[in-house]
Formats: sequence, C-alpha cells, structure tokens
Amino acid sequence: MRARLLALAVAALAGLGLVVPTSPASASTGGTVDGDTHPNVAMIAFYDADGRFRCSATLVSPTVLVTAAHCTSGTLGKTLVTFDSVVAEAPPSPLPVASDVTAGYTDADITGAGYLSGTAYTHPNYSNFTDLDNWNDVGVIVLDHAVTIAPAPLAALNAADAIKQPRKTLFTAVGYGTEVRQADTGSQKPTPMSYPIIRRYVQMPGQKITPQIIQTNGNENDPFGTGGTCFGDSGGSLWLNGKVVGVTSYGYTQNCRYLDGYQRIDIPVVADWLAGFLG
Repeated sequence: MRARLLALAVAALAGLGLVVPTSPASASTGGTVDGDTHPNVAMIAFYDADGRFRCSATLVSPTVLVTAAHCTSGTLGKTLVTFDSVVAEAPPSPLPVASDVTAGYTDADITGAGYLSGTAYTHPNYSNFTDLDNWNDVGVIVLDHAVTIAPAPLAALNAADAIKQPRKTLFTAVGYGTEVRQADTGSQKPTPMSYPIIRRYVQMPGQKITPQIIQTNGNENDPFGTGGTCFGDSGGSLWLNGKVVGVTSYGYTQNCRYLDGYQRIDIPVVADWLAGFLG
C-alpha cells in the first residue's frame, strides 16, 4: 500500500476529538488467515506517478468493488484485481510489471498475467485527508467483465448511527495487509513485513464514531479484539453484523498497534455516489 504520509489539519482534528493518523492503513496485526471466509474481498494493484502500489477492495456488485479514495486517486492506466486469498507467501511478487510504467497497467498487461482488469474512480468530494467534515476517502473499481463471486452486502443507510456504545461493539476488518512481527534477522522490533501477502480478517472493538469516520482499537493485545489493520489493508472492508459499513482509511502508528480509522460508506454523501455505479 502507499507509504506516503498523510498531510492532516492537526488542530482541526484534535478539536473534534479525532486522533491524528500518521499514515494510510495497510497490514494486519494479529487476526486470522481468511481462506474463503470473505471471498468477495480482493487485492488491487495499480500505478501512479510514484510507482506501483497495492490496496484491498470489496466486491459489491458483479462489476463494482469499493475501496479507499487514496487507492484510486491519481491512478495511471488500469487497476489489477485478484480474489486469490493467497497472493504470495514469499518473494518474488507474482504481479506483472506494466509494459510502460509511466502510463500504468494496460488491460493486456493484466489479463495476460491471468488477473482481472478494471478502471478506478474517486469520490468527487475526497478531501485528501484535509477536511474531516468532507473526508470521503472512498473510491471504486469497475471491472471490465463481471465475475460470478457473490457480492458483499452493504449496510443500511446510517447504520452506524444506531451504535450508542462503540466500545462494546465488535467490527470485523478484512484485507491483504502484511504481518507486523519481528524480522527474521536484524532488529527485533515489531515491523511491518512485505510478505506474506494473504487475505486476513481481524475483530476490533469500536472507539469513536463521527459523521464520516468509524474509529476502532486495532491491537492484537486488546482483550476484546484480535488485531488491527496496517500496510496493505487500505481500502479493505469494515463489517458490522455481516454487512460492509466502511473501508479502511488510516492508521495512527507506524507499527499498527493502536487506533484505526475507517471511512463510513453508510452515509448519504457516499451511498448516493456509490448508487450511480450500482445501477
């Protein structure tokens, strides 16, 4: 996932009681290997002006996946999509290199390597992490061809508003974030690892809900949860009562063991935009 830091309005966020994230979320800490538990959650890969990156996304119709805006904004060319639960246990990466990295993937680059191809779109009111009231960190990938995988159900409009005690509510996050663990050699400080690249899910108690964001306690040592999200999980889905209520947006620490933030997709400004792709 993208390693660039988020440029945030610290004072504005603090005044609203939301902690200031330091980077887009991207690797699972703790959690459970998913296998076929969430077959409609995919990994996506794409190029932008800074190189190739990967995120997670979730199928919500036979041709549409929902993800984070920071996983679609600035995309060059096509986006690669795979629903394989195990992408790579160890290097080298199986993903193809674009025939022209300055132009991004083409359909031929992607399908020739056996993957699905799609086009990225970004919410028109995405604030690029500068305005909490208009966060809108959501994007979609429209596949070139429909798939037969059962789409994930979306939460009802304003579903998260019914939660009166977030800290007593368990959410599930799914994505392709890599492990945070001690390296095989060198420093023994827990560090996000590049491999394996596999689909995992974690359960987390809520921490705060705002009109745009659901924030959770993402730590595998939390007595009520099993882990959190980090590098690679960005754009992956947040589930509540078996339905998708958000997408992974940001993390608070570089070791991915604290608070995680998720863009709500159950709010009108997002749901109305998604409806235009879902027909």
